[in-house]
Amino acid sequence: MADKEVRWGILSAAKIAREWVCPAIHMSDRGRVAAVASRDLGRAAQAAAPYGARAIDGYDALLADPEIDAIYIPLPNGAHVEWTEKCLAAGKHVLCEKPIALKAEEIDGLIAARDSSGKFAAEAFMVTHHPQWLRVRELLQAGAIGRLRHVQGAFSFYNTDPDNIRNMEGQGGGALRDIGVYPSVVTRFVTGAEPESIRSEIEWDRGIDATARVAAKFPDFHMDFYVSMRMGQRQLMTFHGESGWLAVHAPFNAGAYGDEVIELRDADGKITLERFPRADQYRLQAEAFHATVLDGADYACPLEFSRGNQRMIDMIYAAAG
Repeated sequence: MADKEVRWGILSAAKIAREWVCPAIHMSDRGRVAAVASRDLGRAAQAAAPYGARAIDGYDALLADPEIDAIYIPLPNGAHVEWTEKCLAAGKHVLCEKPIALKAEEIDGLIAARDSSGKFAAEAFMVTHHPQWLRVRELLQAGAIGRLRHVQGAFSFYNTDPDNIRNMEGQGGGALRDIGVYPSVVTRFVTGAEPESIRSEIEWDRGIDATARVAAKFPDFHMDFYVSMRMGQRQLMTFHGESGWLAVHAPFNAGAYGDEVIELRDADGKITLERFPRADQYRLQAEAFHATVLDGADYACPLEFSRGNQRMIDMIYAAAG
């Protein structure tokens, strides 16, 4: 790597790369958008221009580029495993959009590929780097609400566009893979617990799970949540303990869904609001990735953690039949 800097290649000019991840890498301390690859060179050039980056014609050419250290993958869900493996085999570090795989057992292969390559690979769960979720974990561990008994969650938006990959069965679309991963990942992240059993109900539309309702039993608490791409925009996570509760009002996309606020009610009924300065969780994700690659720092959500999350999503699909 050049002078302790991570030179990033972006594998496609997808919207999330253009609007969120590329700007975050550009603003990060030790990362640089060095190249954008697309099967449409014009799109690559347009996405690369704001960063003075190179436009590359085709994905394989990006993997072969010796001036690229790490690759960000925002391809359709069904292509994540294939291209993560290809990037690792090419000697590149990898940050792949969620879900990194469509089945938990596929992540076993990615872990093996990561280990044999000597490179780092991770799934892009940006929420695990946000200060509000580090604070929730701290509060729960400190017993701020007593023994945790129940978790509730919701994440929804309205999208029926047949040309959107979220609505395409063949591209690994569906609400659970797109947004259902978030209630599960933050709950597992702050509690360190894994579900023992799950009940679920799914509403299918054109081959994809448009709405899912989930009830999960963890060793010491229960959880229920719903996610939907056919309901009005909403996000909320609530953690209810024996002596109080706390709510995260914009748990996944602060700004678009509200402010970064934790509402805490203690045993005496006192309500406290903890507000956080607006944080770019994508930039924090990039900086955490750089710290792991450059310094060997621990990463909040390694592939082993991702495997547990995909296992939960697999359980939800299986429970719904």
